[in-house]
Amino acid sequence: MLIDFEKMSHAEVIECYSHTTKELKKREIVRTKNITGELGEYIAVDYYNKTPNLPNLQFAPPSTENIDAISRKGERYSIKTITNMGSTGVFYGLPPLEADEIPNQKFEYVVIVKLTDDFELERILELTWDEFLENKKWHSRMKAWNLSYSNKLIDLVNNIFKR
Repeated sequence: MLIDFEKMSHAEVIECYSHTTKELKKREIVRTKNITGELGEYIAVDYYNKTPNLPNLQFAPPSTENIDAISRKGERYSIKTITNMGSTGVFYGLPPLEADEIPNQKFEYVVIVKLTDDFELERILELTWDEFLENKKWHSRMKAWNLSYSNKLIDLVNNIFKR
């Protein structure tokens, strides 16, 4: 079913978005209003669970700090979703840039889900905690760490999926 958005008023488009968001929540595809991030998490967990050589994941309870999914072995996964080249969302709870302390391990893996502008899966990257520490960048405005999604990072880490 295709919807002709161009013939719809602004109010009708907003109403359609509202209904779509409610349906995504009802189907437990998303849990919050962070649609892009939640879609990426859903896609990652679904892909891991359908791929024989990858661990089965389950969603962490809502509002769990630092992680989005957990494997059957108890490995913790932080999942970040992006739709263009640039940076992931930030990772809170780590020492600031000027601190000399070694951060406590918050997760075993970071999964970066790269989606197209149409929310189709383009790539999944997986980083270990050590790879995360080696590649993290300080986001001065957010006062937290993130990862730059780049060809360099793609070449350095485990490419789980590439379209």
